[in-house]
Amino acid sequence: MVEVVPLSSKPLIYDIDYADLEHLIKDWQQPSFRTRQIWEGLYKNYWRSPEEFTNLPVSLRNQLANTFRFVSLEPIQVLHSSDRETTKTLFNLPDGKAIEAVLMKYEKRRTLCISTQSGCAMGCVFCATGQMGFKRNLTSGEIVEQVIYYANLLHKEGESVTNIVLMGMGEPFHNYEATMAAIDRLNHPFGMNLGARRFTISTVGLIPMIRRFAAEQRQINLAISLHAADDELRTSMLPVNKKYPLDELMAACRDYVAQTRRRITFEWALIQNVNDSVETARKLARLLEGLLCHVNVIPLNPTKKYTGKGSTRERAMAFKAELERNGIPCTIRIRRGIDIQAGCGQLAIQQDQNSPPNPLMI
Repeated sequence: MVEVVPLSSKPLIYDIDYADLEHLIKDWQQPSFRTRQIWEGLYKNYWRSPEEFTNLPVSLRNQLANTFRFVSLEPIQVLHSSDRETTKTLFNLPDGKAIEAVLMKYEKRRTLCISTQSGCAMGCVFCATGQMGFKRNLTSGEIVEQVIYYANLLHKEGESVTNIVLMGMGEPFHNYEATMAAIDRLNHPFGMNLGARRFTISTVGLIPMIRRFAAEQRQINLAISLHAADDELRTSMLPVNKKYPLDELMAACRDYVAQTRRRITFEWALIQNVNDSVETARKLARLLEGLLCHVNVIPLNPTKKYTGKGSTRERAMAFKAELERNGIPCTIRIRRGIDIQAGCGQLAIQQDQNSPPNPLMI
């Protein structure tokens, strides 16, 4: 009888890449084709336990069971929006921390909004995740597992994931290595084979990571959370602007476009009478002049600790019109899942009342 290794001491199978798995299979003196069988089971069939790998011999299934955890995320709450187009899941992590992730259904797309951290250290004042403070980085496998969870649900409905936005809880560039490793695993041709351009990473503007990302020449879409066109206002909303002010951020963005020839998306949460005037749109147009970019605006989603309100449709349309008059492409995004707190900036968990506020950690 095989002795079962305690669950807590096992690594998560989604934390290993294909080459690591190849080496392991070789060490176990198994035929090399077993690597691809296991990988396809994980990333094409979305099998969540060794028992499901019926194409493997029992001895190999036992080795997998005694070497790896196949599940680390425990779904403890699932909420559906009133229109049934958005699903938000609250997951417990093995150490008691928690994250949220979202599935959004559009006419032709099935988009996942995935978290890279539990909480966030950036402290953006209007963001519920920023309001709860930083708990910890996720491993690459914990990022991947969110995708696998939803991919499995969609697979059972005869559907599949089409797009992934790393815009959930956390700052992806504050957890750069794990985020990129997760994308590489989901991009692997023997598994989900999701093209790089199906991923979008959103950052508040960590300049060293933007420059590193540009140097790596990745085809992943880049989005910058901007929200203000001058330093005073941006710093009042996004504390990171103290360290990485707008002139330095825009220089990094221009260098990114010059190196990659790829367009940047700038995200702009429209806050009534704060950053939604025609004059502000004009100032933003000057800031972005000549840059290959697109502006996504969305009226601010409500959060408990921020009193600002989302702009009216009339002010949003006037803001968009002024940008377009100045040659800046702009889209007003559809708000999704607001009734279940699943919209942009709304993901959060109940904060531990005994834990002190977290400082900005960059």
